[in-house]
Amino acid sequence: KGRTVDFKNTLLIMTSNIGSKVIEKGGGGLGFEFSDNQADATYNRIRSLVNEELKNYFRPEFLNRLDEIIVFRQLNKEEVKEIAVIMLKEVFGRLTEQGITMEVTEKFKERLVEEGYNPSYGARPLRRAIMRLLEDSLAEEILSGRIKDGDTAVVDVDEAGVVKVLQGQKRELLPQGAE
Repeated sequence: KGRTVDFKNTLLIMTSNIGSKVIEKGGGGLGFEFSDNQADATYNRIRSLVNEELKNYFRPEFLNRLDEIIVFRQLNKEEVKEIAVIMLKEVFGRLTEQGITMEVTEKFKERLVEEGYNPSYGARPLRRAIMRLLEDSLAEEILSGRIKDGDTAVVDVDEAGVVKVLQGQKRELLPQGAE
C-alpha cells in the first residue's frame, strides 16, 4: 500500500518550451510601448506573447489552478560572465587537486563570454566553450609535460585571438579571476 502525502506545503515547479519561439525572436513586432527601459519594454512584450501562447495551448481550467507563471528574462553578457567565473572556479578546483594553479586574463574571459553566449540559449553554450577553449588546451599542456605539479598555468588570448596556455610563476594565492 502506498503512503499518504500532505500536499498543502508542496511547491510544484513546471517548465515548458511553450513560447520559446516568441522568446527566440525577442518578441519583435509592431506596437508602441513607452517604458523608461527598453529591456523592460521588450520583456513585457515577450511575457504578454508567451502568456497568449499558454492560453492557446492549455485549457483555462488548468491555468486557473496555477498560482504564478514566471517568464524568465534572457541573460545578458554581464550575467554570462558571472556564470563563467563560477564555472572557471570548478576548473581551478580540479587543477588545484593536481597541484597546479591557474590564472586567466580578462581578455580570455571576454573571449569565453563571446563564444559561450547566445541570446536564445543563454549560458548553455558556455560549458562547451570552456571545454573547447580552456580544458582541451590545458590537457594538451599537462599531457606534454609543459605544465606540471607546482606550476601556474596562465591562460590568455594572443593578438590573433588564439587561446594560449603558458607556464607562469608559482603563486601561493587564490587563482586570479576566481574571486
